[in-house]
Amino acid sequence: MYRPTSNLPSHLRQSSLSTSSSQTSALQQRINEKRAELENLKQLRELSAGLAGQMEQLEEKLSTLSDGTQAIATVLSNWHTVLRAIHMASAHIAKPQQETDPDPEPHLPLPQTLVRIPMQHVDQSETAQEDNGDDSTVK
Repeated sequence: MYRPTSNLPSHLRQSSLSTSSSQTSALQQRINEKRAELENLKQLRELSAGLAGQMEQLEEKLSTLSDGTQAIATVLSNWHTVLRAIHMASAHIAKPQQETDPDPEPHLPLPQTLVRIPMQHVDQSETAQEDNGDDSTVK
């Protein structure tokens, strides 16, 4: 069997062995560094996926908030009309006459009803929701 290092002097054989062992340890160290880097990249990918999911949830919530804000803006823009209608209804109330009535509480006429809202269906729907265990309505 032929060994290429057997013809070399012993000091050259030792230097080539030490060089190959140092190369092996350097390669092993580099492999370990790359494995650690791979683990860090996997962890970064998982964290990035979690962050992306949270951003999507935030987008949905902001969209809902935007829709709600638009609805509130619409309601508030109508308040001047509502207040003007109330003022007009209140202005047409007859002024009470000055009488010498011994009654300490004067009976002022109330403003005319502007809107009538039947409450029977609200009570029925609340009862049905309580029976179902649904507490999602605002009371």
